[in-house]
Order: sequence, then C-alpha cells, then structure tokens
Amino acid sequence: MLDLTYEPPKPKVISGAKHDWELVIGMEVHAQVSSNSKLFSGASTQFGAEPNSNVAFVDAAMPGMLPVINEFCVEQAVRTGLGLKAQIHLKSAFDRKNYFYPDLPQGYQISQLYEPIVGEGEILVDMGPGVARKVRIERIHLEQDAGKSIHDMDPNMSFVDLNRTGVALMEIVSRPDIRGPEEAAAYVTKLRQILRYLGTCDGNMQNGNLRADVNVSICRPGQYEKYMETQDFSHLGTRCEIKNMNSMRFIQAAIEYEARRQIKIVENGGTVEQETRLYDPDKNETRSMRSKEEAHDYRYFPCPDLLPLEIEQAWVDDIAANLPELPDEKKARFMGDYGLTEYDASVLTADTDSAGYFEDVVAACDDGKLAANWVINELFGRLKTDEKEISSSPLSPAQLGGIIGLIKADTISGKIAKDVFEIAYTSGRDPKEIVETEGLKQVTDTGAIEAALDQIIADNPAQVEKAKVNPKLAGWFVGQVMKATGGKANPKAVNQLVQQKLGL
Repeated sequence: MLDLTYEPPKPKVISGAKHDWELVIGMEVHAQVSSNSKLFSGASTQFGAEPNSNVAFVDAAMPGMLPVINEFCVEQAVRTGLGLKAQIHLKSAFDRKNYFYPDLPQGYQISQLYEPIVGEGEILVDMGPGVARKVRIERIHLEQDAGKSIHDMDPNMSFVDLNRTGVALMEIVSRPDIRGPEEAAAYVTKLRQILRYLGTCDGNMQNGNLRADVNVSICRPGQYEKYMETQDFSHLGTRCEIKNMNSMRFIQAAIEYEARRQIKIVENGGTVEQETRLYDPDKNETRSMRSKEEAHDYRYFPCPDLLPLEIEQAWVDDIAANLPELPDEKKARFMGDYGLTEYDASVLTADTDSAGYFEDVVAACDDGKLAANWVINELFGRLKTDEKEISSSPLSPAQLGGIIGLIKADTISGKIAKDVFEIAYTSGRDPKEIVETEGLKQVTDTGAIEAALDQIIADNPAQVEKAKVNPKLAGWFVGQVMKATGGKANPKAVNQLVQQKLGL
C-alpha cells in the first residue's frame, strides 16, 4: 500500500475590526440508514410514498405497541463505525429523549445518549494534493427520525406526514477539529463518500437523507492549540449550532456569516449566547431559533421498552471481514498500481461507479495513465455537458478501452481518437468498426508521409530557412503534414521525418 503523507491545512483567519480570529467547527451529521424498514417497526422507508402510508402502529404511538429493534440497522451502524476506524461497543443502550412536537407522536425520541453503539474514530479530509485534515469522530449513535410538519398547503392549517417517523438515523458527531468553511464542506463530502462506499447511507441531501448541524465558535490565534493540549473548552469561544444544513454551498455560507456575526458581538464588548440558529439562504444570514438545550432539558432516561443491546465480537469481526475497499485505500492503490497522480486518483475514487468504470477501462486497454486521462478529461467532460451520471454513460468501458487500445497500437492518432470517441459515444458503434468504415486508420507508410512533406518543403523555401535558424519552427511543418493527410499521419513518424529532412 502506498503511504500517503500530508500536511494539515492552515486554519481560516477572519480579520475583525480589532483583532484576527480563527474558526472552530464541530459537526453532527444525521445520516439515514439504508434499510428497507424502520428502526423499530416493519414499515417501509420508501421515499415519496403517499403521506402517512408508511406508518406502523408503533410509529403512530398507538397504545400498547412496543418497539422491536431492526438487526440490519444495527449492522449498518457497526459497518459505518468500522469504516470510520472507530471503536465498536459490544454493549449499548437506548434512551428516551422527551420533547413535544406535532410530528413526534410518542412525545419522545428513542436515541442513545449514554451508551452509543460506536465510539471514537477518525476521518481524513482531503483538501488538495498533500494537504488533509484528520477529524476525530466522538461517537455514532442510532436514533429515530421524526415526522414532517407541512405549513404551506393551507393558509389556516398545518399537516403532518408520519412517513419518516421511526426511520433509522445514525448521528455522527465530530470533535471540534474543523477549522474553516471549506474544510466543513470537505468533511461532509468525505463522510458522504465513505457512507456510500459502505452502502450504509445513500447520501441524498436533497431528500434529507443526509443533513448536518454545524457548531461554530471563534477564538484568538493560539487559543485552539491550548485547547488541543488540555482538551479544555474554556480556551474556545461559545458555540452556536446551525440546524439542518443540506447543501455544501449553504454550509460554507452559513459558517462564514455566523463567524462574522460572533466576531462583531465580541469586539463590541458583548457575549455570544449559546443557541440553536437557522440559516436563511435567501438573506444569507442566520437567525435565532431557540436557546441551546442541554441533556437535562430533554429529561433523558433509559427506554423501558428496550433491553440493552448486546452484540458479539465474532459478528463484528464478520462484518469487518466483508467491508469493501474504502476511498483512501482505493486512492492509494490507484496511485501505486497505475502510477496516477494524487489528484487523478482522487477524482476517480470520488464514487464507486467512477472507480469501477475506470478499472474496467484499464482491464480493456492495460494502460492506467491513458485510461485515467480519457476517463477524466474526455468522458467526464462529456457526461457533465449532457448532465448524465457515469452509471448511464452511453459509452461502455470496453468501448473506451478499445479506443485507447487503437491509440497504443498506432492505428489512430490522439486527434483522430477524439473523433472516434464522439462517434462511439453518440452511436454506440464499436471503435474498430468505426475506424475501418470511416477510413480513419492512421497513415504509417513513411513513403506517403515523406511525399507530402517533400511537397510542403518545396513550396515553402523561406519557411525552411527560418526553421534551420530557429528549430522550434519545425512544428509548422508537422502541422502542415497533418493537415495534408487529414490528421491521419502518425505524428511520431512525421516529427522524425521533419527533423531528418530539415537537418535539425
């Protein structure tokens, strides 16, 4: 395995009216567990179903209904913990978090405050070649999602949809190790990537399947280092939590605004109040939602309907043995096995579909660097233009591998290959058949190339003399030969003949 060394990025510094300030950010990401049924009932988790159609009696808090744990949701949480190199707790327990809201029928949420299923882990957040931030994970716990209140369907009434009620969530809590808006977005991106590789959450932020609560505070330069030495939060400023962020762009904008708001308060002699805030993207500002609650505000106590959850180490080991290759390991392998740059390897391992497509192309052409170049520059560019995902690419890996194979065999030039790519992409035809039928085969007959070059030299004596004085101008002759042969001449053969004929 290739060892990827990295330097941590510098923290974001914002200049206030009086001082420079640094940002300190921690995140709580709610990831919906990929499962067919809910955490404590057999009701479906299908998105987009008719309102209140995916609701079991226990979800609706009908009298006498008892929750029954979904083993697969537990397995998904364990799998996530292992993917984040976290400690798995063989014994965990569920608690009731008591609060009242129309879309919470029970009047409480079943969660895990005191004994979460997953303990401390870490995520390496890539910020560019050779630059990365290691973010510590404090815990992951399982909990129920609430329903959805809808206020814009009637001017006089609100509606409640309980389809989401009881859906399993993993709350993934980080330490305050993130130091800027870009890092925060990169952290969520990397976490989402890992979850999708693991298959434990689809990461669909638009549907609310992945959303983040962002805790923002400020401190003077040097204070964060004191916190890291002592783990004493008094060295940091008072944090405010921005709830339910489901866009990377909005996460960055909200952090930027909130940090400047806090700086202004402190520099004017005020005190930042710990509170929960919402971000308004239309006004690009955060606004107060409620004062920040502590654990005692929710009157947590052990859920009397559920026994402590005990799992066996052998079961955890079996899950660990069947983990897929994760992004960091795949990236390192691509760099080591195929000689790719860190940037190219990062692009190709962004998701499993891209990585799989690339490896299928390599299998078809046996050239990792050429495959990476064509997948990233040609295919990804065209798919972006057409607004297509790689999973629905009109060009198969075998077809793209075939085009690269024709280049390697000197059957076509790189320029002609782009034409073949376009035809194959739009028509689905086989690259070899395209080359044969369209007469695109590269001219490798040096006699034909030489005849074209001799004519060009004879017609341009002045240009010949200039090239002899300045050899860089020999490229003009190469271009003229390629033009005369319709781009079919072998560029390498043309270059050699030009050098030879001009005596360079």
